[in-house]
Amino acid sequence: MVYAEPMAQAVVEPAVRELMQQCADGQEPSTTVTLRGDDFNMCAHVRVRPTAPGQVRVSLACWVVNMDTARYFGSNPPSEDETRLPPDGTAAPDESLTSRVIGHLAARMHALDTPRPDDDGHLAVTVPLAAT
Repeated sequence: MVYAEPMAQAVVEPAVRELMQQCADGQEPSTTVTLRGDDFNMCAHVRVRPTAPGQVRVSLACWVVNMDTARYFGSNPPSEDETRLPPDGTAAPDESLTSRVIGHLAARMHALDTPRPDDDGHLAVTVPLAAT
């Protein structure tokens, strides 16, 4: 998908950098960010967790909300449920999109390992805090 790199650069990386600042006290902050297009919204749930001194684990799940489908089925704009993962919403992560976005993110943030599945369906990489 041609939008994976802009998604990583424009919305996911800035969110990761902000969450990295927040996790200094040992917490695991998370957020959902969106890249809006004409007929779609690309959403990403981002979570950051300190793992070792100077390192954080970045977990990511991405999905697409298709605006044309929402118009067709009469829910224009799409319901808020489609912009959140269960249990709060109905979104289903797109593994292929998530893989491409986290691949770009890993390269941009000089990841210390390759993306691997996390314990809840996200993909995760470890990045140095110096990447901020």
